[in-house]
Amino acid sequence: MPFYEKGDVRIHYEETGSGFPLLLIAGGGLNSTIAGLHRGDPFNAIEEFKGEYRCIASDLRNANGGQSSGPLEIDRPWDAYTDDHLGLLDHLGIKEFMVMGFCIGGPFIWNLLRRAPTRVVAAVLAQPSGSRPEMRDLFYENNIKGWGPELVKRRPDITMAMVDRFLTRMYRTNADFVFTVTRDFVRNCQTPVLILPDDIPAHPYAVAMEAAMLAPKAEVSLFPWKEPKDRIPLAVRQIRSFLRAHRPVAAAR
Repeated sequence: MPFYEKGDVRIHYEETGSGFPLLLIAGGGLNSTIAGLHRGDPFNAIEEFKGEYRCIASDLRNANGGQSSGPLEIDRPWDAYTDDHLGLLDHLGIKEFMVMGFCIGGPFIWNLLRRAPTRVVAAVLAQPSGSRPEMRDLFYENNIKGWGPELVKRRPDITMAMVDRFLTRMYRTNADFVFTVTRDFVRNCQTPVLILPDDIPAHPYAVAMEAAMLAPKAEVSLFPWKEPKDRIPLAVRQIRSFLRAHRPVAAAR
């Protein structure tokens, strides 16, 4: 079980398969872990794509149930996680990559596209998180109850007051759209993106579709794609076709 370390940050990661690099970001919010990908909800992305891609996944920094750790960067929560993703890829010697993320992976992917636009070849956002106008505090409330208390038990250097400030910065400061970028950014984003919408409180259909309509090189899946279950293989086929279409020609040989 390899680790990437930089300063006080220690990231547990896993590599599976070979081919063009595909960064996989599990759902589960701030408790996103490699195990979440292996559980296969809604499908096991590692198993589906390891035969064609070098699949790279990691436990999110400070996820309960994971093995990654690091400081709470209260003033820059989203960028701290993006530092970890890009730092891991640098550690592995990877310049260009594709990325697929579930749930919280949506905001992370938009931040990757903002921070490293020349490195991300294509992106798949499955059931992406977004901010509902009528439920602006949903993610703050979920994490102040479902993430913070367990983290504080494990980490005597972290207090609930710090968790409150961290989550306030993360989810209350720019509590709109996809959290990490503006609509103008999405409107001008030239990276191909495939969006697979969901429609539960944390994964608002309206936000996913607004992003798909704004992004000039966006594609969108059928909806719903997770129910009935026999639709999931169709969605996976669409993801596979999308990734193949945008994989660099040299890597496809």
